[in-house]
Amino acid sequence: MTSAKTTRPVRAPKPPPDAPPAADTAGLLSDNDMYERMVSAILEHRLPPGTKLVEDRLATAFGVSRTRVRPVLVRLANEQVVTLTPRRGASIAQPTPQEAREVFEARRLLEPRLVELFIANAAAADIAALRACIDDEEAACASGDMRRAIRLSGDFHLRIAQVAGQQTLGRILRELVSRTSLILMTYRPGQARERERATACGCREHRALVDAIRLRDARAATRLMLAHLARIAAQLEFTPPAAQAPDLVRLLGGSA
Repeated sequence: MTSAKTTRPVRAPKPPPDAPPAADTAGLLSDNDMYERMVSAILEHRLPPGTKLVEDRLATAFGVSRTRVRPVLVRLANEQVVTLTPRRGASIAQPTPQEAREVFEARRLLEPRLVELFIANAAAADIAALRACIDDEEAACASGDMRRAIRLSGDFHLRIAQVAGQQTLGRILRELVSRTSLILMTYRPGQARERERATACGCREHRALVDAIRLRDARAATRLMLAHLARIAAQLEFTPPAAQAPDLVRLLGGSA
């Protein structure tokens, strides 16, 4: 007569120390979700150049482990949006004047072609979507929300790339738009009134560009795109304003 064997319950292996709780796994963000959140924060000027990106803080913000954060930072570093420094960690990139010039030169090479492809592929609904984007941009500018206005300005260019149907150029432009946001934060005009005027000019130039697109006039549209990008680049202030000499009487005077 054989006795029945008792079976012990199989225990699940313990998760690594930095792994999130198993119950939260279904709600975890993907690597691309984390990437998109960081890019959005950069485009909206909520992460200025030089901001330290502490992995522990990012992991807490995203509800993931530190090991999940690192590949996202590497991806952003490959796109030159984040700087990774040994023993110092990650930070939002601080573009140099030369890098800024190169970014706009690259955009002047890419975007006329994307406009041509947009005109070849766009339906009436695609053109209407561009107009709606400009309406939102102007509303943000009128309300004084310059961060949102700048984000929408970038979205306008990315919509053109999306409808153009050229995935490789579109991917490159997305990187360039992110880097442009950092450039504008670093080298945009210092006076608030000048910044608002520049944004308003951008809205008008976008409208003129859409008018040419609506008429399927590729030559005029590419010319307007080049002029628009050239104006933005020309307004960058690479040399900081000269510091005013201190008033030594006010600074050092007074009774001892």
